[in-house]
Amino acid sequence: MYIVIDDRSLVTEGYRSLFSGEGVPAIGFTPTKFEEWVEDTPTEDLRSVEAFLIGDCEERSRYPMLIRRRSQAPVIVMNEVVSLERTLELFAAGVDDVVRKPVHVREILARVNAMQRRSEKRRASDEEVSHAGVHVYFNGRDPEVGGEVLPLPRRERRILEFMMRHRGKWVTKTQVFNAVYGLFDAEVDEAVVESHISKLRKKLRAKLEYDPIESRRYLGYTIA
Repeated sequence: MYIVIDDRSLVTEGYRSLFSGEGVPAIGFTPTKFEEWVEDTPTEDLRSVEAFLIGDCEERSRYPMLIRRRSQAPVIVMNEVVSLERTLELFAAGVDDVVRKPVHVREILARVNAMQRRSEKRRASDEEVSHAGVHVYFNGRDPEVGGEVLPLPRRERRILEFMMRHRGKWVTKTQVFNAVYGLFDAEVDEAVVESHISKLRKKLRAKLEYDPIESRRYLGYTIA
């Protein structure tokens, strides 16, 4: 999930819609609401945040420190005016990247994926991940399973990408739900995750002749 902070609801709603079009949940906050949210949200929920995007708002230089107290997700500032001095100030404040608006959400996704690859100590040139016979991309392409492209519905592809990014670790149903639907989708029940994963496992099993996804009560799911 992506968090967008901006004084203007038109901007936050616009980016929420654009991310949704890429199959990625996002939520927008005004600066005041964001400060309340980031302080009060449980740590488990904050782990579902993939990046924070800071747009036009006052005192945004103090937000990286505010975020870092609760999350290690990348912090990206979106600038409308080019200013070397301002850009240097933002980097000094602890942001991970500064981009010039307008910026396409696919570019933001690519930048965040690159940061995550570096944080996981994988080669910065890697554009995808292979594991257990599954090859996934993080740019919207369908995965390759058993050497063949496997077309997947958007939600199932998103789940597979999330699990591959956390391969070797157990992820709970709540973590998967938040990564796919976001923290604020009250219209969808968490139980839908079980249905998505069940369908995904059948498709993977048909291609690989074994199930790469393990599930355990109380622990959740993993791709070992």
